[in-house]
Amino acid sequence: MITLKTFNKKELGDFISSGAFQQHDVLPVTRHRALSHIQNPKASEEDALLILAFDEEKLIGYVGCFPDCFIVDGKEIRYAWLSTIYANPEYRKKRPAKALLKKVLEEYEDRIVITEFTKEAEALYNITGGFEYVFPKKGMRYYFRTDAAKIIPEKKPETQSLQPLFKILDVAANSLISIKNLAIQKPDFRYEVLERIDKESSDFINEFSGRRGADEINTFIENPWVLEGKKDERYFFSSFATSFTYFWIKIFDHHNKLTSCLLLQLRDGYLKIPYLFSNTQLDEVIRFLNYFIVSKKVKGFTSYQVKLNEAIQQSKVFSYIHKQDSKREYLFHKSLLELLPDDFNPNYQDGDGDCMMT
Repeated sequence: MITLKTFNKKELGDFISSGAFQQHDVLPVTRHRALSHIQNPKASEEDALLILAFDEEKLIGYVGCFPDCFIVDGKEIRYAWLSTIYANPEYRKKRPAKALLKKVLEEYEDRIVITEFTKEAEALYNITGGFEYVFPKKGMRYYFRTDAAKIIPEKKPETQSLQPLFKILDVAANSLISIKNLAIQKPDFRYEVLERIDKESSDFINEFSGRRGADEINTFIENPWVLEGKKDERYFFSSFATSFTYFWIKIFDHHNKLTSCLLLQLRDGYLKIPYLFSNTQLDEVIRFLNYFIVSKKVKGFTSYQVKLNEAIQQSKVFSYIHKQDSKREYLFHKSLLELLPDDFNPNYQDGDGDCMMT
C-alpha cells in the first residue's frame, strides 16, 4: 500500500537541514531547489511544496509544487504549478504517479497549472480528464553557432562514436562564424548589466502589468534551482549546469532615460529571456542582444516574446544561422478555469511559472 508524506515550508526546511532527503536511492529534491521553494513569496506557511510516495519505507515517487496566484478584480485566486513529478517504473502497478497527482489536486482544490511536461506526464494528466490546453505561446529558436557534437549524438545515439569528427566540424564552422561576427560592434547607446534588479529598474517595471514584481524576481535570481557544478545522477530534474547566470539589463536612450529592462538567463551557451519590459521600439534591445550573443558566444536563443520576435524578423542587424518555430503548451485544470473570467488571459512572460528557474 502506498503512503504519502507532505511537506510545507517548515517541514521541507527540516527535511533538508537534517539531511534526510539524501537517504534514498533517488533524490526527491536538491538542497538549493528546496530552499528556493521555501523562499517563494507566494507560498503560504501551510502550502504543500513537496509530496513523497512510499511503498513501506522505500521512496517510489515524488511531486514538487510551486504556489502562485492570479489577482482578478482585486480578488486573489491561488493555484500551484507542478514543477516535478517522478514515479519509479518498477512500481508502475502500484500507480504512485496517480496517487501523487490525486493528492496534489486535493491539496490545491484542483487549482493546478502545468507546462514544460514530458510525453509520459502529459498522458497521465490527460487520463484524469480534468485538464484543458489553454493560452499556448508561440516562440522562436535562433541558432548562432554549430553544436553538432552535442546535438547529433543526443538525437541519434548510434552516432556517438563520430563525436570527435563532429567536434572538428564544430570548431571549423564556428571559427568562420567568429570571423564574420567581428563586424558586430558594441552598441553606441548607454546600457548597464547588473546581477539583480535595482531601485530604478523596479520603479520602471512597476509601470507594466505583470505576474511578478521586482522583489519576487530578485528572490529567484538569488535562490536559483540550477547551480554551477556536477549533477547528482540520483535527481532527475534540472539542478546543475556547467554555467548558469542571470543578467539584468538596463537600456537607455540618448537622453539617458531608461527605456527597456530585460532579464537574460544563460545556461551552458543557451540563452532565454524570462522578462522584457520596454516602452519604446525594440531596435536597441535587438542591437544589444546581437552584441551580447556574440560576446558571450551564445549557441542558441529561445524567445517567447512575441513583439521581440516580430521585431527580429524585421531587423537587418540581428544575425543567426538558423531558426525554427517553438511552442509552449499550458495545461489548466478545469476547476481553476471556472474561477477565471471568460475573457481571461494570463499574459505569461517566459519567466512566469517555474520556467524562469530552469
